[in-house]
Amino acid sequence: MLCETERHGLRSALGSRRGIAVPLSEDEQRILSEIEQQLYESDPTLAHGIADTTVYSDAYRYLKRGILGFVVGMVVMIGTLHISVWLAALGVVIMFAAALSIEANARRMGKAGMDQLAQSMRAAGIRDYFGTKGQNVRERFRKDEQEP
Repeated sequence: MLCETERHGLRSALGSRRGIAVPLSEDEQRILSEIEQQLYESDPTLAHGIADTTVYSDAYRYLKRGILGFVVGMVVMIGTLHISVWLAALGVVIMFAAALSIEANARRMGKAGMDQLAQSMRAAGIRDYFGTKGQNVRERFRKDEQEP
């Protein structure tokens, strides 16, 4: 739950730069399991949030925002080209800023993050991977219809 290496009974020795992994003793594994269990009992929302969060979650979130910004910039550029060249230039500036954001966050994710992203997309499927936003909206409308 807390870290991929800790989940499999390994911890880093002398820092992660050296890449040396030392197995946890049975006593340490038991203590870690007890801590995780207490966390799930005391605050299940936090525990699930930690379990679902990876090192690459923030970079991926910003990567999605950058892609959305690029699309918005393209729509602004194409949509305003017939109105004003300056508004279309604003769309190009938005696209450029979004491209810089995409590049920076893709670099932050690195090859390992991209591999993890691809693997989770294959495992969950595209509909599950991009979230259940539509389902949440439908449930919200159903709640509104049920209330008098």
